Amino acid sequence: MTLVSNDPIYWPSINLNIFFSYFAVISTVVVIYDWILAFGHEVELIWRRPWSLITVLYVGVRYAGMPYAVINMLDNLPTVSVTDAVSANFYYAINWISVVMNVILGAIMIIRLHALYQGSRKMLIFLIVTLLPVVITSGVSVGFTNSYTSGEELVLSGTYKCGYEFGGNSSLLLFITWILGTVWEVLMFCLVVWIAVKHFRELRRWTIEGFYTVLIKTHVLYFASCAAVSCFQFGYYSPALATSPIGSLVYGGVLQILWNVQMFVLGPRLILSVREFNAKLVAGFEAETNMTAIDFQEHTRMSIGSMTA
Repeated sequence: MTLVSNDPIYWPSINLNIFFSYFAVISTVVVIYDWILAFGHEVELIWRRPWSLITVLYVGVRYAGMPYAVINMLDNLPTVSVTDAVSANFYYAINWISVVMNVILGAIMIIRLHALYQGSRKMLIFLIVTLLPVVITSGVSVGFTNSYTSGEELVLSGTYKCGYEFGGNSSLLLFITWILGTVWEVLMFCLVVWIAVKHFRELRRWTIEGFYTVLIKTHVLYFASCAAVSCFQFGYYSPALATSPIGSLVYGGVLQILWNVQMFVLGPRLILSVREFNAKLVAGFEAETNMTAIDFQEHTRMSIGSMTA
């Protein structure tokens, strides 16, 4: 049911809604801007290559991000009017896209760690088994939360806001899901650190262009973003935020931006970085081969010239 009111008592809420909408717009702009910047590399490294599982994962993580960001922006813009049903569907879509994104990012991390551990079958099984509880819990939690959530359009002094009513133990389920996801991310980081230390102990030569170095560098950057998001999510449960509406909105807005950067900016780059390294490696090999062929031809001509002289 749509609530329409011009009561001045709602003006503080209206101003807070307008303020928070700026963060929603910024998070959307960040995702789209990064896609524009990386589009040239994407065409060269993704679309012009044969399709594979990695290609499918990249398309999923990249092109699910823009609908997510746009829906989230429309959900928070005070100038966009939506019905109660559309408002609820916005919430459902955002939640399910998040679940799908966690599955895709989990699969990407498993593939990369599997490569770091030199194709170990035991490690692959371990990674899949540890990810399954996280995925199942996330899906059940979102399904339960969506079934007990209803949307409502609020029209306050000519501005629009999507309101939601939550039932059941939605907050507890989402908290448990977040804990499991954080534990899994910490476990993945520990496995990366372990393999890095192991390689250094074995005194293997690492160059800045090395395959393992590329994987680990991008892993560290991604896990740093995960740590930032997890810390902000943990702080979001602090009672101190409830006493400061503006502080709570700023905190939530920054968290939304970090969340989008982690999933939809750094997520695709986990794949692009490896593809780019492989492309440079192939290009360098071909250039070296061509130089060797040129040197051989020049040496042959000099030999023939000396024989005929």
